[in-house]
Amino acid sequence: MEIKENLRFDEERALYASNNLKLKNCRFEGPADGESALKECENIVLENCYCDLRYPMWHCDNLVMDNTVQTENCRAALWYDRNITLKNSDMGGIKAVRECEGVTIENCKINSPEFGWRSRDIKIADTKINSQYAFFESRNIEADGMELEGKYTFQYIENSTFRNCRFQTKDAFWHAKNVTVYDSVLGGEYLAWYSENLTLVRCHIKGTQPLCYCKNLKLIDCTTEDCDLAFEYCSVDATIKGKILSVKNPESGRICADEIGELIVTDDSKRPVNAEVYEAGRRILPKEEKRSA
Repeated sequence: MEIKENLRFDEERALYASNNLKLKNCRFEGPADGESALKECENIVLENCYCDLRYPMWHCDNLVMDNTVQTENCRAALWYDRNITLKNSDMGGIKAVRECEGVTIENCKINSPEFGWRSRDIKIADTKINSQYAFFESRNIEADGMELEGKYTFQYIENSTFRNCRFQTKDAFWHAKNVTVYDSVLGGEYLAWYSENLTLVRCHIKGTQPLCYCKNLKLIDCTTEDCDLAFEYCSVDATIKGKILSVKNPESGRICADEIGELIVTDDSKRPVNAEVYEAGRRILPKEEKRSA
């Protein structure tokens, strides 16, 4: 592998179509203000580099970026790439990682609106992400120890698993399919509406109106905080430890909680309310019929 060290690149397509190249302590910046420095490259390693120019890594195969900084000027940094590893790095440009396949992210700090769109086969570990609209329409995500803050996160994702994560995000997991979340904190409003085959295991759920219009929703030994008007028009199998503020018009399935602040069944419900609801082991929906002596 050829090594280039302590160099600066600022021209248009400065290293276009390079192969088997290691870049150490290099900087992508300068007065020429060139774009697409590493476009159409293969087998590239960046170590201790600094990226301050636009669109640097498009259509790359087998790319490793270690201990590298991408500034906010490094827009749309990684698009249409395959087999990329990002570790120990800071990423600050908008729309990083899009239409990529085979993405590994380890111990990174990412501040990138619209991060991770329409990508697949993604593995994330011990990473902090701030993104207003992250992972839209991505598939096959495996994350452990991820912290994410933003809005409109994980919409339309499929076939994904999350462990030991913390999310503070609005409208997360809308229209998600075949997703399982273990031992995580999910904070924000309107969690997972319209999801299908979503399973939450030992999770803590925070925020108003979670989990409505869901199909085949499962909660196993979860806890809630400030959760009201939950489960409207859901098919659900839920076990909740502690209290949930209110449950509204659950369509089908079974909900068990230690305490339910309010059970709401409205006369104008657009769907039949046929779920069984239990509070502290006592069925409160449908109500027990009184028997005459």
